[in-house]
Amino acid sequence: MTDVVVRGLSKSFGSNNVLKALDLLVPSRQFVTLLGPSGCGKTTLLRLIAGLERGNGGEILFGENRVDHLPPGERNIAMVFQSYALYPTMDVARNIGYGLEVRRIPKPERSEKISTVAKVLEIGHLLLRKPKQLSGGQRQRVALGRAMARRPDIFLMDEPLSNLDAKLRSAMRGELRRFHLDLGTTTIYVTHDQLEAMTMSDLVVVMNEGIVQQIGTPEEVYGKPANLFVAGFIGTPPMNLFPATNSDGFLKVANTTLPIQISSDLPRELVIGIRPQEVSVVSTDEPGAIPGKVWMVELIGSERLIEVEIAPKLRITAEVRAKHRAAIDDHVAVRLDPTHLHIFDPVTGKALSA
Repeated sequence: MTDVVVRGLSKSFGSNNVLKALDLLVPSRQFVTLLGPSGCGKTTLLRLIAGLERGNGGEILFGENRVDHLPPGERNIAMVFQSYALYPTMDVARNIGYGLEVRRIPKPERSEKISTVAKVLEIGHLLLRKPKQLSGGQRQRVALGRAMARRPDIFLMDEPLSNLDAKLRSAMRGELRRFHLDLGTTTIYVTHDQLEAMTMSDLVVVMNEGIVQQIGTPEEVYGKPANLFVAGFIGTPPMNLFPATNSDGFLKVANTTLPIQISSDLPRELVIGIRPQEVSVVSTDEPGAIPGKVWMVELIGSERLIEVEIAPKLRITAEVRAKHRAAIDDHVAVRLDPTHLHIFDPVTGKALSA
């Protein structure tokens, strides 16, 4: 199988520098997701790997072979687009096998591959239908089938689930993951949806403004964010991020000195991060808690989000069980779990060790 190696890759559109000397290693047979907000460069990176765009600098290798000078047809990749890009005048069978037809694969072999793929995707009964006669999920499976039939070295997927409804997206996440495990092909997947990235990936590449912010397993980018951007971007509801002071080796938040010791060598001004799930709402006389007032309450199924204002325009969100009752303007306090605190440098944004 094939590693994908990107070295010093840059791409500009006029004065807009979309990618900035980007380095990336996608290990063979891994499902790697490029995750980031719109405009961060993830789709541009995918198109450069596919050969649909040319970079302004750097190089792309598949294994030990440099490919950035090769046209898309010579890279042995298969790409699944957001729009599926099916041929409307062809039936499902020919859509799946068209790439093989172009490569002059003999018809008996072509038919066998189409049949095999259709069986795996459970669309054998749809082979004679045209794309307009299919549902969104069925079209997505046909687009996958076309890619699978070629047995490429590398799968590239550009937000293939974004046009599906929420229920179907949930089902197809599991299907895509299963197909990847069955095929064992190197897969690069683009999305701005955290849930897709966290549930499907072996590795997540978090991008922002054309720069890789962090590469790690879903557990690593969630549990040990490398900087403030990753901390604020990963997680629903998002991580609480708020200013704090290093007061002689103790954390001070909103005029409350907490019984949480940190290194006295850390900067005086800090940014603290903590997930809402690690924040408790307690009574105002709780030792070591930060007093405040309930600003907002939101029920989210079995959980309840309680936003507490601990200083003017400074709020912390706690995620508690739905049975926990609170009303706007109630006087409460929040307690932070010291084992799940993240500390960041407010100047560089980088994570610091306590």
